[in-house]
Amino acid sequence: MAKVAFLGLGVMGGPMAGHLARHGHAVTVYNRTAAKAEAWVKAHGGAAAPTPHEAARGQEIVFACVGNDDDLRGVTLGSDGAFAGMENGAVFVDHTTASAEVARELSDVAQAAGLHFIDAPVSGGQAGAENAALTVMCGGEAAIYARVEPAILSFAKASRLMGPSGSGQLTKMVNQIAIAGLVQGLSEAIHFAKRAELDVEAVLDVISKGAAGSWQMENRGRTMNAEKFDFGFAVDWMRKDLGILLAEARRNGARLPVTALVDQFYADVQGMGGNRWDTSSLIARLET
Repeated sequence: MAKVAFLGLGVMGGPMAGHLARHGHAVTVYNRTAAKAEAWVKAHGGAAAPTPHEAARGQEIVFACVGNDDDLRGVTLGSDGAFAGMENGAVFVDHTTASAEVARELSDVAQAAGLHFIDAPVSGGQAGAENAALTVMCGGEAAIYARVEPAILSFAKASRLMGPSGSGQLTKMVNQIAIAGLVQGLSEAIHFAKRAELDVEAVLDVISKGAAGSWQMENRGRTMNAEKFDFGFAVDWMRKDLGILLAEARRNGARLPVTALVDQFYADVQGMGGNRWDTSSLIARLET
């Protein structure tokens, strides 16, 4: 079992750190709101630290799951950052959905300091984190990834090295592109079925057995029909992710017309007050 730190105890990080503790790892946690770290320790054991630097001191692996590029730089760099507290040869594993650019930047900084960096964004949402059923897409060196994979599998059902630094983040962008178009298509399908006065539950049951079937249909179709959006991955988070990947597309020349359109549809949902609704709430803008 490894000595590890976990930085960021939100709806994803908190459960992920908990699974590490349940698998016998010695876990030290840090959270910007100290009370949340203290509550985590009461529930799971381990220890809380006042700064990322202190949390990372003496750890073999430092995990993080924070908000965005700037948050990630905030917990890694500077005198209070994790890199300053990590020992030579330690590994930083970042589960934040961030840019490929910041992953490469921090990998270079880590390497210059005698450390290692793996970008490892996740898919599966809050339920995946709580049920240890996340999918993890990683970028970095193969030998370093092999060192951390057993710990990652404490909270993941699947993890794979996708290539050099930044490849994990680029793969997560592919994931979000696929989801964006799929959820919009499912929203339109359910909306059409309603207008056609079909039994939506029966429609979903039969078409889910064929080529139209998907995880989103199985897990969100009925709740979309019932206009229930109080779970899962928030619209605000999806817009952050779409902003990152659309910026990457402008750099690499990829043409993403549907994704760009769905991003604006999510902006409409935000305008309806749906910032914290689940991403399946795209259907709400069709039902108004």
